[in-house]
Amino acid sequence: MVILALVVSLALQVGVNFANDYSDGVRGTDDQRVGPLRLVGSGLVDPRSVKLAAFSAFGVAALAGLVIAANTSWWLIVVGVASIAAAWFYTGGPRPYGYAGFGEIFVFVFFGLVAVVGTTFAATSKFDAWTLLPGAAVGILAMQLLVVNNLRDIPTDGPAGKHTLAVRLGDAATRRFYVLLNGVFAGLVFLCGITEKWALVALLAVVVAWRPNRDVLRGVVGRDLVQVLGGTARVQLVAGSLLALGIAIS
Repeated sequence: MVILALVVSLALQVGVNFANDYSDGVRGTDDQRVGPLRLVGSGLVDPRSVKLAAFSAFGVAALAGLVIAANTSWWLIVVGVASIAAAWFYTGGPRPYGYAGFGEIFVFVFFGLVAVVGTTFAATSKFDAWTLLPGAAVGILAMQLLVVNNLRDIPTDGPAGKHTLAVRLGDAATRRFYVLLNGVFAGLVFLCGITEKWALVALLAVVVAWRPNRDVLRGVVGRDLVQVLGGTARVQLVAGSLLALGIAIS
């Protein structure tokens, strides 16, 4: 079941990336993009092909999720439908919530709480309230990745009508919020360590986190923030892996 949960997670991640590429591209949001090349926005790929790729990935996630639900609880179908809907309506549909500044909230919920608690349920067929703590920690890391991505895009998102949280907060406040999330993550790890002491090993990720945090505080902009985005992704990988390892050996 854990392998199938991994398939669901990866398929949803691929699907939401294609969905964002399609929706932002057809809306014209990516016309002046600073970050990595987008398929639709650059005109390299037909929008219909990218949309099909998105829904194909969602289909893979749905099939794997059905198998998990059949072996655990059919209630997981509701979670699966909500996850796919959240992935599509982030930038898709007539009123995408990502354009209204709610992206970070949904990332926290689905990439953090739902991912961790759902995977644990798939493995044990039981709901463990304690898993909300590591789920929240993972969700904070996912939020931080989106925050720096949207920080980079403030100059282009605002004029395009994409009012992300970063656009609403402004450059300076978004940078402070990015750094603050490190403290929130550390606090959640400490709470995990009360019962699972080896979870505290995740705090070693500070070694990887110092550079992106330094660059954000120094005020780097544009393409330099692409490097910060990569650094933040490495923090997410290292911190998440250490947290999982620490909990496993406690």
